[in-house]
Amino acid sequence: MNETKESLRNTEQKYRLFQQQQFTFITALERCRDNAHDKTRPIASIGQVQSYTEHYCNNSTDRRILLMFLDICAELNKLCQHFEALHSGTPATNNLLEKCKSMVSQSNDLSSLRAKYPHDVVNHLSCDEARNHYGGVVSLIPISLDLMKEWIAHSEKLPRKALQHLSSPLSVRLCANEEDPHFRCWWEQVSRGGC
Repeated sequence: MNETKESLRNTEQKYRLFQQQQFTFITALERCRDNAHDKTRPIASIGQVQSYTEHYCNNSTDRRILLMFLDICAELNKLCQHFEALHSGTPATNNLLEKCKSMVSQSNDLSSLRAKYPHDVVNHLSCDEARNHYGGVVSLIPISLDLMKEWIAHSEKLPRKALQHLSSPLSVRLCANEEDPHFRCWWEQVSRGGC
């Protein structure tokens, strides 16, 4: 669980750096929308940002900030997969994880998403920008991070037995599973090349 928390902290640090450059991000998206002749549609998905980056981004500053956004989104997606592998979960943790996974999917519609207090990312946009174009895309990362922190908080409340496989070293986990015939077969395949 500690390495999971550390990964989340690293992603949060990257996000803080990105957040300081929100104006640059919005300017880059605006230029890409101009180049794409796509001024009426809001930025509605991670896939749309990806497409703008690949096809309509003309300068290195814009490319750098757009790639930073996409990199953070990819890290959030990997964290969701990592969380899913940690334990089978409870209804509460599974619900949080499903929300987060759907939010960071490439095709999820972000246009109606808005971060609320204590996040002020939407407040830095003009009313028109917030309502019509960028409110969802700037809200995605803070809301996803909040869901992940909540998932960790719920997971830490699980009984110690449910989390035991999370904190024990691999060798201890292997010894604990040696009695399971499926595990033995798998272990023999890995170590010797067959059951």
